[in-house]
Amino acid sequence: MFLLGFKHFLTYQARWAKDTSPLRICVKARQVGISYVDGYDSVLKAAAKGGQDVWIMSKDEIQSEQYFLNCKRWARVLGHAARDHGEQLFTPNGKAVKVRVLTFASGASIYALSSNPDAIVGKSGHVKLDEFALHRDQRLLYAVAKPVTQWRGTLSIISTQRGRGTIFNKIITDIKERGNPMGWSLHEIPIQLAVEQGIVEKINRTSGRHESRQQWLQRQHDECIDEEHWKQEYCCTPADESSAFISYDMINAAEDPNLRIMSLQEFLDYAARNPHAQFFLGMDCARKIDLCVIDVGEKIGDVVYDRLRIEMLNQPYHEMEEKLYQLLDLPQLQRACFDANGCGSHLAERAEQRHPWKVRNFMFTPAEKQTLAYGLHEDFKDGHLRIPHDDKLRADLRGIKKEVNSSGRISFSGEAEDSHCDRFWAKALRQEATRHQNDIGAEVG
Repeated sequence: MFLLGFKHFLTYQARWAKDTSPLRICVKARQVGISYVDGYDSVLKAAAKGGQDVWIMSKDEIQSEQYFLNCKRWARVLGHAARDHGEQLFTPNGKAVKVRVLTFASGASIYALSSNPDAIVGKSGHVKLDEFALHRDQRLLYAVAKPVTQWRGTLSIISTQRGRGTIFNKIITDIKERGNPMGWSLHEIPIQLAVEQGIVEKINRTSGRHESRQQWLQRQHDECIDEEHWKQEYCCTPADESSAFISYDMINAAEDPNLRIMSLQEFLDYAARNPHAQFFLGMDCARKIDLCVIDVGEKIGDVVYDRLRIEMLNQPYHEMEEKLYQLLDLPQLQRACFDANGCGSHLAERAEQRHPWKVRNFMFTPAEKQTLAYGLHEDFKDGHLRIPHDDKLRADLRGIKKEVNSSGRISFSGEAEDSHCDRFWAKALRQEATRHQNDIGAEVG
């Protein structure tokens, strides 16, 4: 069974499956098949005679479900009878946690759940921390997971990089530069290694394409948002946090895996169903070169949730206004802040004439940009935002850089693959709107 399985895998996958080290860690490129082979490894660990429970901690429920289905497929392929108990609820500290459970004849089970450290307190067996660098509290998760493995269990960490400041990258740095004091078995799989060992040929067989290795690598590079995206997601190189204004920790903490941006019609329908909602809008205006971005959020308590983002390029003014006024006319829209520079001056002036109590315009002077940028920074830092996982938004947030000249003057600049960080500025304007909704009275209709 082992030999048959190992022949099925690429060399780096087989090396991971064969590794019986009590501590093993894998820093990898995206989509190189490590979760696939790790599902195989989990089934073997649980299904073997005298096997132990395996606890899979994924970054969210969607990833947890995908990993669980992977384990079910491997159980069938390897001929192990397994009972799917469906979705169960654990209630550590009185808070319900969804868990998928697969039990084998050995008596051991695979438990797949999202990253709630409380759920594995007091448990024993093997622990797998999947996409560890994306977990919100890596230190706590590790501290809780390690004791679970005390009685013959193993701890496996798998992740792509997510900046230099993560606990995940600290472990990698300790291994490479400080003599590996904890005794980890390190697996490092950049995309170039996966290509050398045959991943392109496997993908070609599945997809029906006939790309060479170099063509495939170049396409992956070209399809990245920016160079930081390529290096971090594919080359195992952590991003340099020192130059970024919005850190990965801030972005990761704000991301909600269950949050989805609506279309304009979906949002208007949502507004009709929620007459007491409070919406806020920011608009970074451009036309032919940069994006024109309208960002709308809903404030619930002291947290603003992303609901709508409209991106327009080279569209006529009347089409921009048509979309904008559908939003400004909503009675639930409390406040809107506009970039009134350049081509935005026309739209901003007309919007202010139409809704004088709702609209506030900014000329994007250095002082105003500093106010907007630091306001958004503080909202991220204080946990006042919830955003979806969105590579383009992430690239814009990461793309903004704070620059200080010799006289101490602060300025902000930034470039992303398809914008001048227009999504950043639209969101900064939106967040500024949340701070001024009551400063000049109410609109009377």
